[in-house]
Amino acid sequence: MLLPMNWVGLISVLSVSLWVQLCAAADKRDALSPFGVLSFLDWNHEWNDYQYDTPEKIERAAALMEQAGIGFVRQAISWDDVEPQQGQFDFSKYDAIFNTLEQHHIRTLGILCYTARWTGREWNAPPDPEHFAAYVRAVVQRYKSRIKYWELWNEPDQRLYWTQQDGMKGYVQLLKAVYPIIKEEDPTAVLVLGSVNTPFPLRDMYRQGAKDLFDVVNIHPFVTPLVPNAFGKLRGIYVSTRRVMEEFGDEAKPIWFTELGCPGVADTKTAPGWWEGPSPSEADQAAWVSAVYGEPLQWPGVQKVFWAFFQETNHFHNGIDYFGLLRRDYSQKPSYAAYRKAAKAWVPQPR
Repeated sequence: MLLPMNWVGLISVLSVSLWVQLCAAADKRDALSPFGVLSFLDWNHEWNDYQYDTPEKIERAAALMEQAGIGFVRQAISWDDVEPQQGQFDFSKYDAIFNTLEQHHIRTLGILCYTARWTGREWNAPPDPEHFAAYVRAVVQRYKSRIKYWELWNEPDQRLYWTQQDGMKGYVQLLKAVYPIIKEEDPTAVLVLGSVNTPFPLRDMYRQGAKDLFDVVNIHPFVTPLVPNAFGKLRGIYVSTRRVMEEFGDEAKPIWFTELGCPGVADTKTAPGWWEGPSPSEADQAAWVSAVYGEPLQWPGVQKVFWAFFQETNHFHNGIDYFGLLRRDYSQKPSYAAYRKAAKAWVPQPR
């Protein structure tokens, strides 16, 4: 790439890592911000209580995301939504969502998932690689000018989301089918590994030959802030992940936490719990937001942290519904203020 002469001297005094950050900032699909959230802006189905069934609701959520300083949204692009019948694609739903996000200067991590109904398989069953690859190609073709980062599936190490628990063999086969297609359609695209909850499935993926089939390591290090030394447990998950990466000579890759969160409930005595135990209070949740957007952003390799979720839901019927920074009526919980404060205080650091 040829550069104007006045840039040459500047580059000579910049560290390589800072130059990489400047290049990233120049890509309209990218942002230096490490502040992300998991959103469900595509939720307009009976099973999710039609949470975002109007453009006005999506606009309201996006405006509040921008006010909070959110740089990235982790957003599923459902195969069943965009290809309801084989070979017939409809992108109108996601066009509208991405239009709204872009108007509020928010970038997207697109999740490529789950299995379409017309295949005759359950939504969480491993897809036929050939059919799934056709969907991936169509989606990347459509959005490569808008989306740089793609995540292949959500939590393939969990039976709830990937019924075939076979030591990650099936998932790695899907990686082998999809990674070349994404790079063929967009050589600048970045593939984020399907999220795992512990480092053990990551080791299984490396053993299956996945090292050269993704660009970013992705974990979901959930810890309840109610246990003693909760922050130490979070760091332990991170350290264990780094050790697995080092074991396979892959420690240079970035690490993203694409889900990290906990409930925040108004009344801990009556609210339901979640898989980690009793639900924390709204104050506990806010304190955890401050903690996870503090020191972890300085850990080697950690690039982004996505809070789960942006808004409370009415789907899980337990404490998980209270993960949001916002309540269902869009009112702001203390955790929203904590998130916004952390985002405002963040200053990019050369790596």
